[in-house]
Amino acid sequence: MSASPRHHAFWPARVPHAIHVPTTSIWHNLAVSAQRYPDKAALVFFDRVTTYGELLSQTERLAAALHALGVRQGDRVLLNMQNVPQLIVAHFAILRANAVVVPVNPMNRAEELKHYIQDAQAKVALTTADLAPLLAAASNDLPAAERLSQLVVTQYRDAFDVDTAVGTPAMAAGWVDWLVPERPLPQLEGGQVHAWQPLLQTTEAPPPHVAGADDMAVLPYTSGTTGLPKGCIHPHRTLMHNTVAGSLWGQGHSEAITLAVVPMFHATGIVSMLYTTIYCASTLVLMPRWDRDVAGHLISRWKVTSWTNIPTMVIDLMSSPQFAQYDLSSLTSIGGGGAAMPQAVAQRLLDQYGLVYQEGYGLTETAAPTHANHISHPKQQCLGMPFVGTDARVVDPETLLEMPVGESGEIIVRGPQIFSGYWRNPEATQAAFVEFDGQRYFRTGDMGRMDEEGFFFITDRLKRMINASGFKVWPAEVELLMYKHPAVQEACVIASRDAYRGESPKAVVVLRADHQHTTAEDIVAWCRDNMAAYKVPREVAFVAALPKSGSGKVLWRVLQDEQDAQNARNAAVAV
Repeated sequence: MSASPRHHAFWPARVPHAIHVPTTSIWHNLAVSAQRYPDKAALVFFDRVTTYGELLSQTERLAAALHALGVRQGDRVLLNMQNVPQLIVAHFAILRANAVVVPVNPMNRAEELKHYIQDAQAKVALTTADLAPLLAAASNDLPAAERLSQLVVTQYRDAFDVDTAVGTPAMAAGWVDWLVPERPLPQLEGGQVHAWQPLLQTTEAPPPHVAGADDMAVLPYTSGTTGLPKGCIHPHRTLMHNTVAGSLWGQGHSEAITLAVVPMFHATGIVSMLYTTIYCASTLVLMPRWDRDVAGHLISRWKVTSWTNIPTMVIDLMSSPQFAQYDLSSLTSIGGGGAAMPQAVAQRLLDQYGLVYQEGYGLTETAAPTHANHISHPKQQCLGMPFVGTDARVVDPETLLEMPVGESGEIIVRGPQIFSGYWRNPEATQAAFVEFDGQRYFRTGDMGRMDEEGFFFITDRLKRMINASGFKVWPAEVELLMYKHPAVQEACVIASRDAYRGESPKAVVVLRADHQHTTAEDIVAWCRDNMAAYKVPREVAFVAALPKSGSGKVLWRVLQDEQDAQNARNAAVAV
């Protein structure tokens, strides 16, 4: 790391510049917290409290059951759930069994799920009953040798009391038909399907816990500018670093109460929320999906002190007709990333509630934060300063020469939280790193600048990525799926401005000659059936041909520039 970095002049008091990373596993954090606070609330879900002692016991019983189903050290196990207690039990049970968690976005459809099963070479998956048919359909459509052999399915009502939850402010009216019914288990060709509750009744002992700092713990998937999603290899040590560093940065402690609504299949939800909470023996108040009035009620009811979110959630909560009824006075920490917090909203939080919205920046490859703002010296609409133990530079993306202060370039980072590489993809791993000043740095692919105080700001779009309410949409992945539509000859996905989401996908499509009758609505409906909702193009435009280079490559930036110009004209008219 360079001598006396600029941001050290603004470094938060009592936070070390670097830390020694524990050599124990992530699961060990739960064991320690349960030993210290067996009767303390670990999870709250519709007023049902799960103590740390109960959470540890459930985790060990499920780990034993997974071992009995054939899960062994290093095996990749798919975990496809919303933010419910079973996700946390399953996540730590997989780690307890010395295996690897493969977190999957529950919004994915069967066509998308096939890739995760195949690429991770997973034989076991855990999911909820509403999602189980999709996983089963994905597995059943694969060659026999690549299918799942075991599917563990939980009903939502396994984790809450129906009689006391329905009709309360903690359960949105629209959730009742989703969470309450008991659904039948699907058929898994060539495999077995197991109900959740019987597995938790096992009396067998789990295997010895032997996973250590250098063993793979989590294999989250990230998409990119080309191809299908890639698995990011994270051993326990990379995750442990940001867990411990995050607790120091946020002044985490055992009395904190965290609202858990950021999805825990995502790096931020896993590391900055789930792992840090368990490490500190704090309490997680769980929301299975976003609802502004449920969030307002839970913050008030449980005196939530910490809320990691996406800025659109804050905007939505503040626009609720019921907002004045909610008590936010318990909140001492609020922040997030994935999308910029509008300056006006951040200022309102500060002026009305004394809350500093702390923005941060990180990637799946970096176990969440590489940059963060601290409450002691925050900057609005800023990535923050390099995180604990992290060195970040701004370089010319072509020459890799360091850029002067204030000038834009690609952000590269080095630190103990950086992933080991892409799963089964050495070429992509090699391309992701660069040598700079004799050290190995990860190329973020994001363009940014550093100011005089050493704080970083995003400046431009280097990666071809769409940011929809904090969800990253990779056009290449959407295009690959769209090519499976029988009417689509060619497709190019670009970003269109969205007043609420910030950006939304727009598809520019060339139809096949024998499918000219196909409508935009037909394409959108097909996309809804075959890809996660946030990836679905909100608009489809038909053209006779896509612009191409002399070598035949689609010039997506030409279409993007045309769309950006149209967005600017629309904004001018609106003013």
